[in-house]
Amino acid sequence: MAFQYLPGATAVGIVARDGVILASEKRLSYGGYILSRRAKKIFRIAERIGFACAGLISDMQSLADLIKAEAKILELELGRPVTVRSAAKLTSNILVYHRMYPLLTEIIVGGYDRDEGYSLYVLDPLGVVLPDNYTALGSGAEVAIGVIESGYKRGIGLTDARELAVRSVKAASMRDATSGDGVDLLIISENDVKEEFIPIF
Repeated sequence: MAFQYLPGATAVGIVARDGVILASEKRLSYGGYILSRRAKKIFRIAERIGFACAGLISDMQSLADLIKAEAKILELELGRPVTVRSAAKLTSNILVYHRMYPLLTEIIVGGYDRDEGYSLYVLDPLGVVLPDNYTALGSGAEVAIGVIESGYKRGIGLTDARELAVRSVKAASMRDATSGDGVDLLIISENDVKEEFIPIF
């Protein structure tokens, strides 16, 4: 029986009343092996916009770098900050362009802009874009989304959304062997962007 590469990860995104939370665990696995406990799956691609990803680390990194550069070019051309919707559409266009040899990554694009406030978009490897208030991706998504749905309320505050995101990724990490080793957070509000790391014991 041939060895199969099955990338695993858990990434979540939640829109709160006063911010957006993006969260992911840190484990990099190759089939049944853990290659790293320090993989970064959260990326800041513009001043108030971030990615949370699940899938192949190399594809995540190359796509995040490309979108960061393209977003900067777009900002210079337009003379204003790129919107979350524009960043999601730009990402979608690149994924569609690569559809014959797809980039093996699912992406949550979330953040803040003056046009639409706080927003979140979910993208699959073929470039489908879906707006949502919360989502979970990756091999631990079923567990994570169950935790989020049990605690999410429209108008949830940023502090409660952060706790819910951490709880959902921790729950997924306890039940998915390819997820774990801590939670990376990107917390985006109108006036601030913070990155945090929460260890899992």
